[in-house]
Amino acid sequence: MAVLWLLLLAGLPSFLLGLFVWVALQHFLAAEMPSTLKHSVKLRLMHCIIQYLITLGNILEKLRICAMPRFVQFLQGLMAIKKDPNVLVTDMHFGTIPVRLLKPKEVSSQPRRDCYHSLGSLLASETDSVVLMVGYRKLPHYHHPVLTNDCQNASIYFLKNLESFGVDPSRVVLCGESIGGWAAPTVMKTLVSNPSLPRIKAQILIYPLVNFINFQLPSHQQNKNVPFLTRDMLFMCLCKHLAIDISWKDTMLAGAVIPLDKWKKYRKWLSSDNIPKRFWSQDPQPEIIGPFNEAAYLETKHTWSTEISPLLADDKIIARFPETFLVSCEHDILRDDVLLYKKRLEEQEVPVSWYHVEDGFHGCLVLFDKKCFSFPCSVKLTNAVVSYIKGI
Repeated sequence: MAVLWLLLLAGLPSFLLGLFVWVALQHFLAAEMPSTLKHSVKLRLMHCIIQYLITLGNILEKLRICAMPRFVQFLQGLMAIKKDPNVLVTDMHFGTIPVRLLKPKEVSSQPRRDCYHSLGSLLASETDSVVLMVGYRKLPHYHHPVLTNDCQNASIYFLKNLESFGVDPSRVVLCGESIGGWAAPTVMKTLVSNPSLPRIKAQILIYPLVNFINFQLPSHQQNKNVPFLTRDMLFMCLCKHLAIDISWKDTMLAGAVIPLDKWKKYRKWLSSDNIPKRFWSQDPQPEIIGPFNEAAYLETKHTWSTEISPLLADDKIIARFPETFLVSCEHDILRDDVLLYKKRLEEQEVPVSWYHVEDGFHGCLVLFDKKCFSFPCSVKLTNAVVSYIKGI
């Protein structure tokens, strides 16, 4: 038995190295790098590392050792957290929901703003804000709608107790990035429908997913292989979250899960016709819906709910939304989701500020302080968010 363990330990480094070489060969050259993306070699390398860790996690999952999402979360937990000496951090619970409260240590004479944001420490110190981050429950044990429910319940509790946290009720900001930007409109829908809660001053949505129906938008065609959010990764994550079998992926991509009557009703909001022509490629693929697959529709019909596709919310609800700051990145598969949502808000006369990062890609925001792993677009995007909050 001892000999067997020695052989396994001796072979493990070779296996891990071989796996990395295989993943690198699969993804290093396959990833698409538009000419306007800066530091493309660094981005390719980071993309390969992420794909390597996901592949390793999938192997562990198949061996029934550890679920892939749990493995990725474990690795994230090993990353050192940069502490800001000017920010006071308090971990607490709102009922069963873990939250982290961040506020500047320096005493302010005025009640501070609040915003939800993954870059809480920076925003707390740079904008003199109280920041609440919600520790919503995650995969692999929790699926939709747990994420939005946790964010919604924590938001309601916080809004009912703003004074105890030193927050000005007239200057509250709701913010979400990536999947958080997907949850934020659902939370906002609940908040604006409750007259007993303080009115939200603004919402900040950073490359959010607001449509899980039309995957033939120009950005899906142009950026399907651009790191970090490739089309394969998008479907892997969201199908797990929404409990949809990944085998329906091609059917969903082809639009075969869209009933003709629903397409006629919602085309005005979902169609590529709403995307300005300057965002189209020189040789765009036509938008084709069907042929309809009823079995696939029955498995995926929950994607038509406004909790999953916030773009489909009623006009009366969207018209009550506060002023909104939208951020899109040129080389992001979700770029056109932002453009569709921008048009949707403007049609209901919601004040919209839009910041488009020409050299940006999905996920670049979280790299703003990662030194050698940072990008110019990361810093520009962060500064834009800080500037917007300061101007409220």
